Amino acid sequence: MSFNDNIHLDPSRVSTSGAGRKIAGAGGGSILGVLLILGFSYLTGIDLTSLISSQAPSSSSSSSSVDVSTCQTGADANERVECRMVATAQSLDEVWKTQLADQHTGVSYELPDFQIFTNSVSTACGSATSAVGPFYCPGDSTVYLDLGFFDEMVTQYGASDSVLAQEYVVAHEWGHHIQNLQGVFRTYNTRETGSQGAGVRSELQADCYAGVWMHWASSTPDPSTGTPYLQTPTSDQIMGALQTAEAIGDDRLQTKYQGTTNSESWTHGSAQQRATWLQTGLDSGSIATCNTWDVPRV
Repeated sequence: MSFNDNIHLDPSRVSTSGAGRKIAGAGGGSILGVLLILGFSYLTGIDLTSLISSQAPSSSSSSSSVDVSTCQTGADANERVECRMVATAQSLDEVWKTQLADQHTGVSYELPDFQIFTNSVSTACGSATSAVGPFYCPGDSTVYLDLGFFDEMVTQYGASDSVLAQEYVVAHEWGHHIQNLQGVFRTYNTRETGSQGAGVRSELQADCYAGVWMHWASSTPDPSTGTPYLQTPTSDQIMGALQTAEAIGDDRLQTKYQGTTNSESWTHGSAQQRATWLQTGLDSGSIATCNTWDVPRV
């Protein structure tokens, strides 16, 4: 999926250092980012718990070499990954602001912070290094991302290197922000593991929400130009996003690192589950179809 060249980018939408913004009522506790580390350790047998700080410092990051100040247009987003993150964030903001209202969800959109970091970062969910991968912290309502992850997901996990695959990763984390606004983390115990557990249902809902964004992204305009942020995705681009969802399924990761898989320890869902729910959101564009909580089996 490519951005339309003439859309206007606001570099201030993405921060590369400094504190994240807290929002009132941010739920889910301060454990989600930590669970990403613990979940990966459980899946792979690799001990990453040293990446977690026992403290919960204020949101800040290490110094970053990423410069988004020259990200001005959609053409910049098509050329440079850091500018692509700015454009993706702005598109996600507009889509979710519109769809939460148009689909009568009763939830008002509040912008999350989006912070690109290198090496390590301190958040309201604890401290983490770039080895954690992208994550959303409900405690400070911030999406955290080290751009190096995009190379790792291709070389280590066999994910697609397409632009839409990168955008899917960001949109999935934005999906957790929507859940936060909906009160999901206060309602469900997302620490529960297993193929039908609340943890997996939460992650699959975030995948479905990423699909909802993909459905509307090419028809939701940049308010400053009236031009949609993104062009309509091609079938190959969609396949790349689905391939990425499958590549980071619990069964694929467990098999890769352990040689076998155990559905009772799943935290994010199988390859098939993740691709299915991403496709569900993409096909329908309906937030209601992403209700993973009320279906007997996900």
